Amino acid sequence: MAVAATAAAATGADGLVFEGRRGPGQGKHIVLVSGDEEYRSEEALPQLARILATHHGFRCTVLFAIDPADGTVNPNRSNIPGLEALASADLMVLFTRFRDLPDEQMKHIVAYVDSGRPMVALRTATHAFAIKTSPTWMRWSWNNKEWDGGFGRQVLGETWISHHGVHGKQGTRGLIAAGQREHPILRGIADGDIWGPSDVYTVRLPLAESNQALVLGQVVNGMRPEDPALEGPKNDPMMPVAWTRTYTGAGGKAARVFTTTMGSSLDLLNEVFRRLLVNACYWAAGMERAIPARSKVDLVGEYTATPFKFNGFRPGLKPADFAR
Repeated sequence: MAVAATAAAATGADGLVFEGRRGPGQGKHIVLVSGDEEYRSEEALPQLARILATHHGFRCTVLFAIDPADGTVNPNRSNIPGLEALASADLMVLFTRFRDLPDEQMKHIVAYVDSGRPMVALRTATHAFAIKTSPTWMRWSWNNKEWDGGFGRQVLGETWISHHGVHGKQGTRGLIAAGQREHPILRGIADGDIWGPSDVYTVRLPLAESNQALVLGQVVNGMRPEDPALEGPKNDPMMPVAWTRTYTGAGGKAARVFTTTMGSSLDLLNEVFRRLLVNACYWAAGMERAIPARSKVDLVGEYTATPFKFNGFRPGLKPADFAR
């Protein structure tokens, strides 16, 4: 079900700001950073922001990869203006892929991570950065050897390895990991109800001791929720697709981190996956006691989820076009 009325949005050249309505999130600021070429983070994160603002009261800032030539949203550009908004953020939601950001932008992300504030990371955030032009932050790259696996492995818990399911042909069914049914992030979520057409990613097993798997990804032999599980070794063992961990940065304060390798704009059509993300935002922000038995996650306003593919974004749109 879609909700027509949305939280009031302020638009600018850099992004969107949704002012929260009544709810537990009032007084908290979430900055959602998009910028991937394939999975339509520029569609998914504005919708997630509208849900968090309209139903839960959070103030949400959404940032985009912007083409500096014309100010349009272009996921192929390593240019995300407005990252200074992270200075006032209580939570960062990150969904970028292989960004080679300039120093003056990257420094805001580094400062946020080092501050010990919480993070929620989606899909390609495990390989969020591929820094080539700046020697300052090269260790944050997904394939860095000195800081093994860069930001992805060191901060989020894993970097890019490979597709585990067949990309574009085998979707993901989320099964609750053993012993985790009572975790607050999984409140209101039944085993097997999480679904997404994006495939399972490979992660190193066993997970690092600092990672706690919450959801395992069952490779589905097809692209529909009703399709059966794939038979054979791909599901034995299953790969974690959502986990929590803590990360202590240069500032010495431990941050709560939630990572999911799901998250395409199509995945957000699944109500239960949206609930997982909303609950994760509460938990990361230290608000797990406020997570209701069944978080309200109705879609808000217009939501066009474009099939994932490279260069599949809708050209010519500006941040304001994602405000409705």
